[in-house]
Amino acid sequence: MEINGFKIKYSAEDLAERVNNQMRKIVLIDKDNEQYMALSDGDKKAVNYLVNAARVMNDVALEMDHPLNLAQKQALEVAATESEYAANALKLFNSLNGVAGSNGLDKEPVEIFEGIHQYKGRNFYPTDLDIDELKSVINKMLDAGETEEVRAILSARSMVRRDGDKLKAIDYTEYFAEEFSEIANELECAAHFTTDELFKDYLGWQAQALLQNNVEMDILADKHWAQMQDTPIEFTISRENYDDKMTPELFADEKLCARLHKLNINPVPKDMLGIRVGVVNKKGTELLLKFKDEMAKLAGLMPFSDKYEQNVGGKKGLKQTMVDADIIALTGDYALCRGSITTAQNLPNNDKPALAHGGGRRNVYHRQVRAGTDKEKAQKILDALVIPELHKYYDKEADHLFVIGHENGHSLGPNSSYQTALGVYQHIIEEHKADMISATMMPEYVKDGIITEEQLKKIYTTWIIYRHFMIAFPNDMEAHRVADLIEYNFLNEYGAFWFDESKKLHIDFDKMKSGSRALLEETIRVQLSKSPDTAKEFVDRWTKWGEMSQYIADFKKSLGVRPYIDIVSAF
Repeated sequence: MEINGFKIKYSAEDLAERVNNQMRKIVLIDKDNEQYMALSDGDKKAVNYLVNAARVMNDVALEMDHPLNLAQKQALEVAATESEYAANALKLFNSLNGVAGSNGLDKEPVEIFEGIHQYKGRNFYPTDLDIDELKSVINKMLDAGETEEVRAILSARSMVRRDGDKLKAIDYTEYFAEEFSEIANELECAAHFTTDELFKDYLGWQAQALLQNNVEMDILADKHWAQMQDTPIEFTISRENYDDKMTPELFADEKLCARLHKLNINPVPKDMLGIRVGVVNKKGTELLLKFKDEMAKLAGLMPFSDKYEQNVGGKKGLKQTMVDADIIALTGDYALCRGSITTAQNLPNNDKPALAHGGGRRNVYHRQVRAGTDKEKAQKILDALVIPELHKYYDKEADHLFVIGHENGHSLGPNSSYQTALGVYQHIIEEHKADMISATMMPEYVKDGIITEEQLKKIYTTWIIYRHFMIAFPNDMEAHRVADLIEYNFLNEYGAFWFDESKKLHIDFDKMKSGSRALLEETIRVQLSKSPDTAKEFVDRWTKWGEMSQYIADFKKSLGVRPYIDIVSAF
């Protein structure tokens, strides 16, 4: 079958296998949810408008991701009314939220249509532009004195298009003016009905930020958003830049980087946008706030803390809100389920101007995303790969505790200038750093009575089994998975865990503590180096795929793997 002239790549049998047997559901809350039912009538009306905004933002993200996404989705939706084959192709499209993407299992991206491929610069840059031409054009434009245009081209908030033999940047408030206007209108309607004054205020600022090509408005909106600790509704416009693989490659050109630095131009990968809507869960939030109280102390315990400025501690104090949320909608970047789905998020990222202007951060945890677990399958993994004495320490809820430490870890350590300087390795190292801060600082939570020694053992055990027992060698686009492999290899070589002759896991909990600290120190050294070469050497050294990794992967695959995700929303 052809869709807009492009043949669907997979057979009917292959598509059916992927969507029926390899796809798991993430079921978001409906209107019978206890937290939703407790909302006022005005807040319930506000939620409806926010969900409308989320749907529009999904179209924005589709356009950012690939120039053919919208056309192919619309054609699939028409064809799906008469064809099961097209309906299954549409289900796969909706899982990837695009025509192509990684499934976290296969080495090459999943491509739904023959002849439609992913681009390194997604649709942020001209699809026929490669890194060599990008560097050449930037140098020529700088030679011509077009400094401000280059600055705009290399900002996080622009779509870049050809302009003769040059490039031009179009701010996303202008490129998506129609969509952003529609989203802003929905936010203003939501603001009219919500009963929470702080939330109402934020929505007003965010609506204006969508309508103006003015970074100051983004700063003001982000500042108001990060203050919302006690609001009943969770609403976020996510701006993260993991998908743009073109811009980070500029950091490998030391001469060009020095030239840009002299002009005070800092290349930042493009932001992919998304929207999250939810209801704040008060009981879950209480636990997060206990962890929050430790952060200023942890900042002082960071390796080499005298060599860099952190976002917490010192005279600045801690500007961070944290909420656990029952999720209503995840669209755009959140719905790019390409091998994984976000369980929690700490924003704004370090590259965002709001942080440099005194703004704070906000952590949000996704209750419905972390809820799903296959207990029968987990027990089979334990029986085959883990000594019986450790079975009692495997606890999926312990992974949530680890994730809390991870998200808080993003607020600790060297700032964005150290991170972005690592080029294509910046996200790998940053996600890995957050992991190691969580693992290293967990004993401090024990000392202060936040968790017990028993929970610490559960956290370490579950971390290894749930995250380090991988199903495939990760590709370089999967920052979290590459980080997992680094940690697996280092801690295994350190002797923190090992496998006996029966290929079953043993753990030395004392060495988990000291090994985590040693690896965190090495990771901070990499960030402080500001060297892509140093980062590459570190990543290459610790991402070997050994015999035991393959054995684990083969066993897990034998139990069945569901690398695709179907987000089920009732709103």
